[in-house]
Parts: sequence; C-alpha cells; structure tokens
Amino acid sequence: MKDLSIVVPVYNEVENLRPLLAEISTALAPEKLDYEVIFVNDGSHDGSTELLCQLAAETPRVVAIQFRRNHGQTAAFAAGFDYAHGRTILTIDADRQNDPADIPRLMAKLHEGYDVVNGWRQDRQDAFLMRKLPSTIANRLIARASNVRLHDRGCSLRLFRAEVVQDLHLYGEMHRFIPEMVSFAGYSMAEVPVNHRPRVAGASKYGIGRTFRVLVDLITIVFLRKYSDRPMHLFGYLGLACGGLGGLFLAYLFLLKVWAGITGGWAGFHAMAIGERPLLSLGILLVILSVQFLVMGLIAELMVRTYYETQNKPVYHIREVLGREGQPESRP
Repeated sequence: MKDLSIVVPVYNEVENLRPLLAEISTALAPEKLDYEVIFVNDGSHDGSTELLCQLAAETPRVVAIQFRRNHGQTAAFAAGFDYAHGRTILTIDADRQNDPADIPRLMAKLHEGYDVVNGWRQDRQDAFLMRKLPSTIANRLIARASNVRLHDRGCSLRLFRAEVVQDLHLYGEMHRFIPEMVSFAGYSMAEVPVNHRPRVAGASKYGIGRTFRVLVDLITIVFLRKYSDRPMHLFGYLGLACGGLGGLFLAYLFLLKVWAGITGGWAGFHAMAIGERPLLSLGILLVILSVQFLVMGLIAELMVRTYYETQNKPVYHIREVLGREGQPESRP
C-alpha cells in the first residue's frame, strides 16, 4: 500500500507531461512519501501515448493506462481510482494549470480529519466570458440545488481518502459532481485555496457548451440525492399534483354544465357547450399525465428494489463499526 496515488487524466497533452511529472517530484521530495503517478491516456493522438510509454519505462513511480479510444474525463478518473494503490488519492489535470506545489497543503488539511479536500481557484487564470462566468453561474446553481456549498467544484485538484473513491461510482460525465456524491455518502469535505496558472502549452478541451451539459446533469444529481431510493415520492407528487389540478378543471366544467341545466332547464343544459373549451383538453391532459407519472413511479420503485435486492447493495454508508468483528450480525 502506497502513501499517495496521483491520478492524471491525459488527452493530447504531450508537451505538458514531462514538465508536470518533474513538478510533482519537486513538490513531494520534502514529504518523503511512497507515491505513484497514474497517467490515464484518454485516447490521445498527439504523441502522448508514446511519451507515456517512455515515462513508464524511465520512472518506476509512473503507471500509464492507455485507453483504446476517447471515453471522457469521468472514465479516466474511474480507471485511475480502480488502479490506485494509495491510502490517499489525488486528482490533478495534465494541463499544468493546477500547481503540484499545492499538494502538501491539501495533505495537511486532510490530516485535520477530513475525508476529501477540494481545491479552490481563487485567482483563476482563464477567459472571463468563456470559462469564469459560466463556471460561476454553474457553481451557484449547483450549490443551491444540491445544498453543497463549495466555491469551486470544477477544480480537478482534489485529495481523497481511499475509502471515499471506493464509494464513488462514476459514469457518463458525473466527475463534475464528485462533491455532491461525496456529500450524499456522508463524508466530510474541506476547501483550500490553491494556485491556478495560465496554460503554457497545448490547447484547452473545454468550451461554453460544457455549461449546458452541466445543467442537464444537475437534474440527475438532484434526483439521485433526494429520490434515488424512493423514486415514487417524486413521481407520486407530480402525479397527484397533475391529477388534482386536472380533476379541478374537469369538476369546474361539470358544475358549469349542471348549473346551466338547473337554471335554464334542458335547453340551458344543451346551450352550455364545454366540449370545445381548451380547459377541457387541459384537464384531460393533466389527468393522463398523472396516470403516467404514477406508473413511472411504480416502475422506478421496482427497478430500485431490483437494484438493491439482487446485488445486495446497502442503502446506507457506514463510517466505522466499533466492537465485535466489524461484521453485521447474521439474521435468520
């Protein structure tokens, strides 16, 4: 077991890899740590593959994981976590905008008793309109929706205890919401200001389109945080709301028809035409939607039960068990 594993996703960063490795070595030299650097090559086509092979042959600390094609940063993080052997695991970008000199500061904060320490790029060296402004808006929206208060959830410089990453199940593009998943599992987090540097080589892989993907993924995170083990609560509330509103509209039209018959007799009853009123169509639509929401909720409940029961997935996260053997009691 090593003291530290450093996971570095790589996509077309051939000019930055060797300098980054040198900076990591310089930053950790005074710490006397047994560490490894895991480069995850996410389908690069600029010479990064060949350079990583050289670095792995030259430096025993280097582990190079080569993907067959580009899978995205989430998959790179997941592979790095799976192959890490450290008691603590650090993630850092390959573009050298994160400063390895900040690693000891994150480690000192982790030793205060936290499970995860996040980097906070207070003086971010990126374009305001294309990077900083969208990131600020996304951070505030996510913080309000998830109730996880962080200044900078987009910083890749992040330090974990090993047991935390074992609880992370990354897929899609969910690496952006690691703090939310960590908070959902009940782990403690801290945030430390870190140095952020302008890019000196290579090209940025991010654009304004990433912000819209973040907002869409936020819906998934909110659902997983609040309703992952009880989806019927969400779909049931929506179904009852739609059904109740649609029922009120239909009841209102029905009463209008009846009242016209009471006050105007048979002629009045026929004179009150409700079949062409938009309110009737809206009421019927809402009732149909309510049935669909309720059915979706039932299906989701069955899927959740299947997920937990067939795979023996726990619905809780335990920090520690004191006494006995640390194993749950067997039940008849």
